[in-house]
Amino acid sequence: MRGDNLHTTGNITGLNGSDIVGTNGLGVGNDNTYPYGMQWIYPCGGMPMSTNRTNWPVTGGAIGIQPGWFQGHNYALFYINLGDGTVPENYSLIMQPVFGIVGPDNLAYNGSFCLPQVPLPANYTAVVGTNATIQIIEAAQHGAALFNCVDITFADPKDVPEVTPDNCANTSDITLQYVYSTNSQTSDAEVLCSSKVTWMASIPLALMVMWGLL
Repeated sequence: MRGDNLHTTGNITGLNGSDIVGTNGLGVGNDNTYPYGMQWIYPCGGMPMSTNRTNWPVTGGAIGIQPGWFQGHNYALFYINLGDGTVPENYSLIMQPVFGIVGPDNLAYNGSFCLPQVPLPANYTAVVGTNATIQIIEAAQHGAALFNCVDITFADPKDVPEVTPDNCANTSDITLQYVYSTNSQTSDAEVLCSSKVTWMASIPLALMVMWGLL
């Protein structure tokens, strides 16, 4: 997750979001104080790009999320996208179609969920050793969008630690939901149908994202 290694591992000057000019929309201040680093800043919550990248399998991998780090996330929609390259021009490659969650409370809660196999975007071919960024968007129940990103380097699956129930688990107090529409409706209202995420074994390393604001 971006932000864990600010000013400690070194970043790419002029391309890492540490100044306003030439940051591809990241817009992070030099001291990373308010309003920079707020998760509502597109595309990655205002955090600089990291050189401490996570190895990500070229066959897809797991993503873990803690949606209720702060209050207001009893209901939320999630989007998972990919930005190609070291400094992505956009994040328009869809990895996981939109889905919803229902948490245990509208106050802060500690529950988390893990998607054990998030595929690569359709018609996208990953090459070992190249870089990309995974973007996770949480649309809260009041309409605010929160952004976070994971900077990755594509790797051979055998070179990535295997996912296990110890690092990719689902708590029982969060329900995942499909989001879709149907032609049989008399209005344009969306329908939410509950669905549980099932465990899939022998899949490489999970990433954990914690949501901070709103």
